Amino acid sequence: MTMERRALVRPLDVRSAGDGPTITGYAAVFGSTADIGGQFREIIAPGAFQGTIGGDVRALIDHDSGRVIGRTTAGTLRLAEDDTGLAVEIVLPDTQDGRDLATLIERGDISGMSFGFIVTRQQWDETGDIPTRTIQAVDLREVSIVAFPAYDDTSIALRSLESARRDRRQHNFRAAANRVLARKVSIDLRTRKVGE
Repeated sequence: MTMERRALVRPLDVRSAGDGPTITGYAAVFGSTADIGGQFREIIAPGAFQGTIGGDVRALIDHDSGRVIGRTTAGTLRLAEDDTGLAVEIVLPDTQDGRDLATLIERGDISGMSFGFIVTRQQWDETGDIPTRTIQAVDLREVSIVAFPAYDDTSIALRSLESARRDRRQHNFRAAANRVLARKVSIDLRTRKVGE
């Protein structure tokens, strides 16, 4: 399984708290349909993050693992699912990155979040003109504050669509082969009874 990334442009807020400047926002919104490279649509189902937000997740700048600004196990990144989606709260470090980020968000220069994940459960619906993927569960790896929120890993998501189609074809082939075998056995049994 390959890690995918999705981004969201939604207001970010910087507020002062006892721990220092804190960023709040949403990395994902439930039930919102996203266009993935014009090839399919994607919806994140409520509950998709429930099994993973208690793990060791990091907050990064622009998905750069060398620019960590928070971590769940350190208590500097807090994640929660609510009715809207994946709520994120990051206590910014007193570092150059942390101070710069607070300033850039307050000025409105940065307004996006993204998250890196591996899909662990999904459902595909290909009954419409464009297939729709509903993400039901993920293994959340990281959340990021991003300057250019974009669906930059659409090729990975497209491979996921092809994999789902291949699995469906294999399932359909096996089911058809089993039906043919059952008919042959039924005909063979009837032929044996007639010959007795």
